[in-house]
Parts: sequence; structure tokens; C-alpha cells
Amino acid sequence: MQTKSTLRIELLTARRALRRAARIRAAIAVARFISQTHWLRPGKRIGVYASMPQELGTQALIALALARRCEVYLPRITSLRARTMRFVRFNELGRVHALGMHEPDGDEYLSARFLDTIFVPAVALDRRGARLGHGLGFYDRTLAFRRIRNHWRGPRLVGLAYSFQVVPQVPVTATDVFMDTIVTERGIDELLAHEDRTIDLRSR
Repeated sequence: MQTKSTLRIELLTARRALRRAARIRAAIAVARFISQTHWLRPGKRIGVYASMPQELGTQALIALALARRCEVYLPRITSLRARTMRFVRFNELGRVHALGMHEPDGDEYLSARFLDTIFVPAVALDRRGARLGHGLGFYDRTLAFRRIRNHWRGPRLVGLAYSFQVVPQVPVTATDVFMDTIVTERGIDELLAHEDRTIDLRSR
């Protein structure tokens, strides 16, 4: 099995090679699939990343969530050294962080555990729900509470990626947080990767 580093290099290289038209089509397809779920009902608290150029785009998804009157929160890094972030209420103001993502202004934030659904960026995913990120650990630290509970509660975690980023197996460590669902331009895979496998997320 590949190491995290070699898998990350391979898939980031493939992602950079993707043409702009294919990126746009994939982002629209993902938003369309999500539009058919109940995840974006009015009043739902949604965490979603502001995509960087090579990531699966979220502009259409954010616009959809706002149009459906969801409460939308974007990540804002609070400490680069400690690898910590918080989810801040979406607004048009903000800045581009040194790492390349847009961060909203304002002080209205919500703990990740109180969001209903969080759409998480990924470099690689597998069908167990294992996720490989960029290696900085922001999401694994922010979502660490998902690893220490006795039964399922808290946000649905949805990994977003291009279909070629879904691989047979992602190497995992003890600090990795698993996704509940994967969405690519090819559709939605409900993984039920949380500890209590008697709960069907499709009913939530």
C-alpha cells in the first residue's frame, strides 16, 4: 500500500492536470446531486470550505445552500502553528489566507460539533470513509470529537472530491477522522462510516 506522502503527490499531480472545463462540470454535478438530498433544508447549519483553484469547487454549492436559506459557515484559521480553525458565518467580506483559501470576516462562529453537515475537502478518499488531506491536520484536529464518542452524534461529514480521487485504500493513523458520505461528479456514496452502524444517515 502507498504511503500518505506518495499517494498525496500522485493525486495532487493528477488534480493539477485536470482541465478547467472538467473542474466546472464536476462542481456543478456535485451541487446538483446534493440539491436532491435533504441536507440543505432551510435553517440547516452547513459547514463548507471555500475552494481553492484545484479543489473540487464549492461556489455552486455555497450559492445553493444560501438560496435554500441554510446557515452557511466557512473555515477560518485561528492558529497556523497549532493547526486550529473555527467555522465563521458566511459573508461577502474577508481575505485570502496565506494558504490560499478565502476566509470570511466577522465574529459570528459556531463550534463544528453544532453544525448539521460539514462538506470536507479531500486529496483522496476510500469507501471506508478514510480521508487524506493536504497533511496539515486542520480538519482532523477540529473534528477530533468524532473519534471519542460512545455513540453517533454531531455533524454529518461529507467528503468532496473528483471521482479519480476515490482510491481502493487510504493509509490511516489513529488521529484520522472518517467521512460518513462521499460525493463526486459521479454521485453520492453513503458510507455509514461512524461507529454506530445501526444508524442510517439517509434518514437524517
